[in-house]
Amino acid sequence: MDSFSRRYGYLLTDVEISVREDAPLEFRGVIVDIAYEVGLSPHEVRTVVCRVLRRREDPSNWSPFPNVDGEVRDHLDSCEWYEVYDVVEVLAAEAEDSGRFENEINEYLRRRGIGWQLTKGTIQTRGAEAFEETMKEASKALSANSRITAAQEIHESLKDLSRRPKPDVTGSIQHALAALECVARDVTGDQRATLGVILKKRPGLLPPPLDTAVDKLWGFASEQGRHLREGRVPAREEAELAVHVAAAIATYLSKNKRP
Repeated sequence: MDSFSRRYGYLLTDVEISVREDAPLEFRGVIVDIAYEVGLSPHEVRTVVCRVLRRREDPSNWSPFPNVDGEVRDHLDSCEWYEVYDVVEVLAAEAEDSGRFENEINEYLRRRGIGWQLTKGTIQTRGAEAFEETMKEASKALSANSRITAAQEIHESLKDLSRRPKPDVTGSIQHALAALECVARDVTGDQRATLGVILKKRPGLLPPPLDTAVDKLWGFASEQGRHLREGRVPAREEAELAVHVAAAIATYLSKNKRP
């Protein structure tokens, strides 16, 4: 049964993301609670936790509560932050009601400002609402227009931002711009030119001054994503901005331009 707050729409709004490379102690305990709520037993949760963390199950612990439950919580409380999300992915696969497990985990992450989300059984990076909507729309538009390669590049870009314990920010930028370049080649019919060359040869491809902005973005990507200098690794926020813009422009071209 839904809770009172859900039945009557008294739901908390998403909190601004403040947690990236961490799994707060409270969250580690909530994962166990949610696993029980969707039907997993303490013994089943312990099997998953010990398998993922490469720990030996304590043979002296037989009773579900408090022994096995305590063992599970101790393991989760003491492991590395990124291992916690590894456990979440396997629990999602083991849960009979995986949809409810995913919804409950994601609701908690949004309410606590944690920058991760569980999507179809996989933990992925989570950005601000505008970023999330842009990425979803890009994948949808590219796939709908049979631009499978570009859609895959967007997917790979998100995977790179989602890498644990450290995101591959340069790889994420490269894949996002590759998606944009792929769409630009397709709509212009110029399959060999780089995005920078296409923008110069086709001044009407994008409305000004957006064309100039994208040209600058291409220069940024070339500097930060392709020709990286020692000590010049882009920040995650810079990578997310570049990916966001590239995905939005790729969506625009895919919807509004034809070969």
